[in-house]
Amino acid sequence: MKCPVCFGGLLCEDKPHLKTAGMALEQLSDVVQRCQVLPDDSYTAEDHDIFTIAGRTCIEEGNSAQVLSIILDEKNQDIVRCMGWNLLPPLIQILLKKEDKNLPQCLAIFNHLLETCRPKELLIGLLEQLEHDDPDTIAESLHLLLNPLQKVLLCLGSRKASSLGMTLASVLDQVAKLPLPHTKEQEEDDVFSLCRCCTDLIAFVRPFILEVRQNRPNGEELSENTNKMPSGLDTDKEDELRTELLKFCMKTLSHPLLEVQLKDPDTLAVSPLRDFATEILNTLSAIGESLSSLVYQPLLKRKQVPGFLEEEVRYPKESLASLAHLVFVHHLAADTFPSVFSAVFCLRCNMEHVCLLLSRTEETRIQKGLELYEKSLVRVPDCSLPADLLEIKTFLTVPQNLVKVMTMCPRHDLRTRGLKVFQQSIDKFNTEAKYNFFQYMLTTSNHSGVEGYVIKNIKNQIDVALQPGNSNTWFEGVHLLPLLRKVLILPDGPETDLLQYLDRVMESLNLLRYLVIRDKVTENQTGIWTELYKIEDTFMKPLRVGVNMSRAHYERELLNTMEAKKSKAKEGSMLSVSVGDEKLPNMTSESQIQALHSALHTFDMIESVLVRIEELIDVRENL
Repeated sequence: MKCPVCFGGLLCEDKPHLKTAGMALEQLSDVVQRCQVLPDDSYTAEDHDIFTIAGRTCIEEGNSAQVLSIILDEKNQDIVRCMGWNLLPPLIQILLKKEDKNLPQCLAIFNHLLETCRPKELLIGLLEQLEHDDPDTIAESLHLLLNPLQKVLLCLGSRKASSLGMTLASVLDQVAKLPLPHTKEQEEDDVFSLCRCCTDLIAFVRPFILEVRQNRPNGEELSENTNKMPSGLDTDKEDELRTELLKFCMKTLSHPLLEVQLKDPDTLAVSPLRDFATEILNTLSAIGESLSSLVYQPLLKRKQVPGFLEEEVRYPKESLASLAHLVFVHHLAADTFPSVFSAVFCLRCNMEHVCLLLSRTEETRIQKGLELYEKSLVRVPDCSLPADLLEIKTFLTVPQNLVKVMTMCPRHDLRTRGLKVFQQSIDKFNTEAKYNFFQYMLTTSNHSGVEGYVIKNIKNQIDVALQPGNSNTWFEGVHLLPLLRKVLILPDGPETDLLQYLDRVMESLNLLRYLVIRDKVTENQTGIWTELYKIEDTFMKPLRVGVNMSRAHYERELLNTMEAKKSKAKEGSMLSVSVGDEKLPNMTSESQIQALHSALHTFDMIESVLVRIEELIDVRENL
């Protein structure tokens, strides 16, 4: 039966079948002897195929010593130079296993091939052997092959840039398959071998970084206008090499550095991943990239000119966000940053990065977005950010992203942290900015809990404004009334779903009660007393009607449920109850009754606060 497997471009049926190791050795000796008398450009396709199949079979069958003798023979060096790279697959498999009795001979063959074969063919052969799916094999393969790959690339001289780029892309694709360490212990023990791979990777690129640095006299940084080295200081080949290293840095900033949570020195004194991140930042500086310009790129970027899309590819936004996080959260390379930049300028730049990270769904990106935003806000004094910052898109987009984090993120700790940073951001605005921000959030958040939280902040700002000596034009008098009109209103009038809007309704009532108690009729600092007749029409009366309607509906549902339970429901059976047009989830009758009682209690609570406000109004107006 003919073998359907292809090898070296020819079908196996067209090649000699090598049934034993002895036959393979004989075939290998024959083809080598025949080729010894030929110039290397005269070797036929059949010569290549026989050498490859016979040589590989000999190595696989344990005849490595005989292959080594043939490979080292001075008369055979032209043959080895031309065909030897085809022997790499079985050699590398044995070297990866480390247990074969022929390991020393295979290592000697491998090293001789690296010294003798043509670099481009070696590069292809080595890269083919990098491709694996098993994490353990990936790590061992990278550890074995990165140093040989480095030697091969260095042999290419000025022609190495594209080959280096291809190699780095292949290596990083393999690194991306490795699991990430999440705990201190996993990183310490390097259970997934990612740390070793990162360390090997830095050693691999070091000579290429040195080459680029040596071609930058006086450590010149890139010209901001051209994104190239200063005129006349490097050749196109050197710039290509620098570009490939830049791509490498940008890709590692995205993965693994944006994916892993680096440990602080207090948590993990020796952190290979933190060292890797530091080396990447050092590499950027070494190849002429200004770290501060990269971090502040959102504000410093050039106007749109021909080729500007290429800049988006050259400096991916996600990589720049990762870089900003490393600098501002972990303080890596912070000593290289100019101290002249103000805290507000840094915040403005980082808002672009924060906006990007918080717009993602991956929890690692959300966490890093929150950390970067928090660190960017820390240096900004409270009540200092002016209202005109809200004209910048990111200062409105980031809060919307925060709302999604606070309300939709599966992780409780990130939701809690999101709320903390949201409040921190509010505290940094001056009074006018707070006023405008609250109006914007009430209009756009579309979430009762968030609206309730904003209303609570409005109440706090009014309280500050009413303190002696703290008067301001935004949270009292004429300016306050339009804001109150946005707060003291039911979204859908009397038909508003009071359970869905409970947070907003209760905070609105608490604010109204506070205003009635705190602001005297004779002083009317907030304007509440002149606005009260409108508030009664647009908020209090519709709310009372809504409470009565909701209570009547739920009381009827409660009665129906209790009667159904008595008449036909068996113990533990499931009931289906509709509230409005929606069915409540199937649950036991006891649970249904408990839920309906809870809703009725909520309506009683709303009504009690409403009644108290009406009593306070009567008392105040009759003083």
